Amino acid sequence: MRNPRFHVRGHVIATATVAALVTLAVPGCTAASDEARAPAEPTPGTSTPAGSPAPSPSPSAAPAEAAPSPTPSYALSVAPRTIPAVREHVPARGPGWKPAPGARVVVDPGDKAALADEGRLLAGELRMGYAESAEPGPGDVHLSLGAKGSGTPESYTLEVKDGRVRVTGPDEAGVFYGTRTLKQAVRSAGSAPEGTVRDGPAKPQRGLNLDIARKHFTPVWIEDRLREMADLKLNQLGLHFSDDQAFRIESDSHPEIVSTPHLTKAQVRSITALAARLHITVVPEIDSPGHLGAVLRVHPELQLRDAQGRAVKGAVDIANPASAKLVDELLREYRPLFPGGAWHLGADEYQALVVSNPEASFPQLASAARQRYGAAARVQDLATGWLNDRADTVRPSGKALKAWNDGFFRGGVASAAKDIQVEYWTGKEIGARPPLEYLREGRKLVNLNDEYLYYVLGEPNQFTYPTGRRIYEQWTPLVLRGTTAVPAQYADQILGGRLAIWADLSGAQTQAQVAAGIRMPLAALSQKVWDARTPALPWTGFQSLADRVDPP
Repeated sequence: MRNPRFHVRGHVIATATVAALVTLAVPGCTAASDEARAPAEPTPGTSTPAGSPAPSPSPSAAPAEAAPSPTPSYALSVAPRTIPAVREHVPARGPGWKPAPGARVVVDPGDKAALADEGRLLAGELRMGYAESAEPGPGDVHLSLGAKGSGTPESYTLEVKDGRVRVTGPDEAGVFYGTRTLKQAVRSAGSAPEGTVRDGPAKPQRGLNLDIARKHFTPVWIEDRLREMADLKLNQLGLHFSDDQAFRIESDSHPEIVSTPHLTKAQVRSITALAARLHITVVPEIDSPGHLGAVLRVHPELQLRDAQGRAVKGAVDIANPASAKLVDELLREYRPLFPGGAWHLGADEYQALVVSNPEASFPQLASAARQRYGAAARVQDLATGWLNDRADTVRPSGKALKAWNDGFFRGGVASAAKDIQVEYWTGKEIGARPPLEYLREGRKLVNLNDEYLYYVLGEPNQFTYPTGRRIYEQWTPLVLRGTTAVPAQYADQILGGRLAIWADLSGAQTQAQVAAGIRMPLAALSQKVWDARTPALPWTGFQSLADRVDPP
């Protein structure tokens, strides 16, 4: 627990009688890029008669040749209406595109292995056929991979032209996000506008953090959230499954610690398989050395005790090698269960470090610290060693490593490994370090600011449920702590952000209430991590758009 925790509508086709003269008035151009995201829809081309019909010919006169029908004219398109908004749209004149009978989603045979899932998913969503062909036909949506290095990761180009759609990207995720844009454009306006979208995320990590330890969430509920996240172009689901209250995933190495109800490994594999198809990484977290109460209930011999022999809630004795052995056995067991590329080590709120004098309160930890790191070492150094040791256990898997910000300490003999990303959630803990300290050290940070991004069930400890409007209007990835942004020079070190659900008072809301409660905050977050610039739509417009692309 983190306690102080978008076809031009009815385009006008002008007709003319024999020898009629018709002129077409074309509206002025609308702006591209950010300005193209203004909420007004494109004005259809209009036809205005000019002159009068020619007189009827005399019977002896040669028949007059019929004048050709005038060509329809279209207003310059505006960007599709989507969440998150596309970052660039090059407008064009044309009817746009919408699903039509006989049209298909088409994948190049050479891209079949990579894009068949994306193609079939989109075809089902738009009620179209699916085919693998090198030659798209009229009205088709064509998905293809570009050459390696043809764009940044997760970027895509979506072109609507000549009654067809072409989506390309340098990787599968980029093409997938192009299909999300097309799906939302059709949902929000009935069609995708003529022109070209060039789009990609501002931040590489974008997602949701879910506490399933203190509240059991069913596999169906979790999979529904994955689909919701995918449409919002979010790519990370953090899964906090171990805490003081419960341990919620089946274990073979330590079945005695598993709570009821829990997720079976088969259910976890189904969740991670769906996530992979949706280009979402599931990031597991076994929090340690604190938040291990579920383990300690059956392994009391690992309990941390202070100088007076009093048990410390949720904390294992990090001076006891058996504590490390058990946690490492769990880490090794679960590494293959989660094939995604990241792992969360926890490290927050170790209760031995929230007292005024850890060395006096926990002499056994102080002694172990000095033995390992020398006479100047303190308890915080032993905790840092614990973090680094657990990182060493997971690192061979090649996964990116993460830990909560309050597991990183200043002024110690030992330092946390440089490759561990800082998941910054609070500045309220005793001795909490401000974000700039980590940034100045060159560390990478992920934003889970508890002022904006913490959805804590029951609203304990002065937490209030976050609102989409507040995130949309006030928060950016630079706002790591409280309401103050760090200097923009550090933007590249901030990898993104996640909305976090914590089940402190697990019965305060049902699963359905949680889903409803996070809907707009999650949508707002998706906008701000995809494009940190001030959104073009006002909040009311954004909310209305959300109701069109994803009805509540």
